Amino acid sequence: MKIKTLLIANRGEIACRIARTARASGITPVGVHSEADANALHVREIGHSVCIGAGPASESYLKIDAVIAAAQSVGADAIHPGYGFLAENSEFARAVEAVGMIFMGPTPDTLDRFGDKASAKAAAVAASVPVISGAEGARSDPQQIADEVRAMGLPVLLKAVGGGGGRGQRLVTDESTLVEDIEGALREAKSTFGSEGLLLERFLPEARHVEVQIAGDGKGHVVHLFERDCTLQRRHQKVIEEAPAWGLPRALLDEIAHDAVRLGETLDYRGLGTVEFLVAGEDYFFLEVNPRIQVEHPVTEAITGLDLVALHLRIAEGAGLGLVQDDLKINGHAVEARLYAEDPAMQFAPSTGTLTTLSLPEGLRIDSGVEEGDAVTPYYDPMIAKLIVHAPDRETALARLATALEHVAVEGVQTNRAFLTALARDPEFEQMQVHTRWIDGRLDTLTQAGAPDRSNLWKAAAAVLFVASNRCDHSPDPWRNRDTFTGWRLGLGGDPLEAGQRVTLTDAGGDSEELRVGPVKPGSRYTVRSEDGEAITLTAREITPGRWQLGEGDDVYLIDARLHAGVIELDTPTGRLVYRPAAPLAFAGGDAAADRAVTSPLTGMIVEVKVSDGQLISEGDVIAVMESMKLEISIRATAAGTASNITVSNGDMVDRGQVIAEILPSEE
Repeated sequence: MKIKTLLIANRGEIACRIARTARASGITPVGVHSEADANALHVREIGHSVCIGAGPASESYLKIDAVIAAAQSVGADAIHPGYGFLAENSEFARAVEAVGMIFMGPTPDTLDRFGDKASAKAAAVAASVPVISGAEGARSDPQQIADEVRAMGLPVLLKAVGGGGGRGQRLVTDESTLVEDIEGALREAKSTFGSEGLLLERFLPEARHVEVQIAGDGKGHVVHLFERDCTLQRRHQKVIEEAPAWGLPRALLDEIAHDAVRLGETLDYRGLGTVEFLVAGEDYFFLEVNPRIQVEHPVTEAITGLDLVALHLRIAEGAGLGLVQDDLKINGHAVEARLYAEDPAMQFAPSTGTLTTLSLPEGLRIDSGVEEGDAVTPYYDPMIAKLIVHAPDRETALARLATALEHVAVEGVQTNRAFLTALARDPEFEQMQVHTRWIDGRLDTLTQAGAPDRSNLWKAAAAVLFVASNRCDHSPDPWRNRDTFTGWRLGLGGDPLEAGQRVTLTDAGGDSEELRVGPVKPGSRYTVRSEDGEAITLTAREITPGRWQLGEGDDVYLIDARLHAGVIELDTPTGRLVYRPAAPLAFAGGDAAADRAVTSPLTGMIVEVKVSDGQLISEGDVIAVMESMKLEISIRATAAGTASNITVSNGDMVDRGQVIAEILPSEE
């Protein structure tokens, strides 16, 4: 059956990506959106989209009836679920087929088999694929789980049977937190996946995560498109992915791929899927099957030259794979980094807000679901973009990725850009001396953003650009003002720190510094003094629009510079830097004493309030548990006392910084 109209039951970058291939294949794409996504990029790019509900995914993207109704209203022949949301929901697949449409994914029976980790593990055992040892079947009784964990011995991994995308996994390493870990895992399993069932598995402390991309025609013909390495993870979520898996014997990888294909053949697999494994030394173990397209599919496309969405469409139309295993070859090396709106300084908590600046480098593939001016909301995954580099070899690919990350500029939200850059340049990662928990042991090092070389020079240039752009004559050349600046003190003599325009620059990390830009001298010369009195004298002239030659003594630098939406952006030889400038007019004072208010660290939903008014609590006690996108956080008391003025209930949405309770000093 030829597909003419395709409904894309997803959002963000994957919806945009599917729509582009659909159009190239002569298929009309139609999108869906929530009320919160009415102005989202995927709505603008697809061109025709149907509103299916309110902002929370449970009231829109997860509503089967609403998605089916939208597809019927536009006369869709097929529905592509993308990844996440309803992509692995067998009930949704059956509903799609029941109304005579094509579900672009495996059969509902296959989704039933692989959507539950316990049954997926049983399928792997039946296909003679090695699995990780642990308790047989799923468990939901907290006491039984605790008893079996103690019998197995720590560490043990608790996995929700319906989990996926890095969610639904908790590593238990300490007996003292066992009960809390079990309660949290069961709660997350039920609230996120609708089932409290948990798998208990032996934890492999230093394993690599290798997954195999498979494609099947639904009639027994299954091929693999080689493997991807997804070892770099935090909180069980992938950070940087690459293909092929560098440093492992090809014979071992071929054996893993053969097992993945055999597993697919046992169920006459239809469509795209990923079979995931852990590799420890010369041994490998089945993890799970993701019966859908993966976030990291671009690296497979890069090394094979295939368009996986086009292949998916071909399979859905009943035209088969159109290729055999011998047709597939590996070409070069590809690596992908996920740029997220999250704050590494707050344990990678999601960061919400408007993208006042979004500048991404050229010369590589970028898959993104947002543009400058768009908002990152608390309702969905906070990924900003995927940066994909393809090169002849891994060393070159990593070097190009690091350079690209250095030239990313984002303002309005916190990002993991510096963290990703540190990973791409890390010597141990370059030699692949890593495992799935490696990042956890190096977080302090990887999240300490080192200052770029000559940061004082770039700050000085930014301060000059800001002052010059606010001169009185509004000349089109902001670097060459020869007039007096508003607010300058031009008196001869006196303290040099008091001469010039004061400018406060705040960098992307939130650190602020006040600089003073002195009078312009002949030859477009500027003097900038830091708070400690260090002075830099520099010259600047425009080479081409937006391109500047900066001189400091005998050194000359070429930089790109712009002042946009109240932000100064400098593209320097050491990377792209962003500063938010302000000319301080007054200084605010305040009481430095800490108050006893308990505030929400993020924008999100309160999952459970743990205390009540009048309850005595100790420092460190959990006041409430909140969920923001893919993160569950325990909000704890910073002081002992009596809980009072609790303003939230289970299920409430709260903003970052909102007071949710107070801790009053107790008489005791």
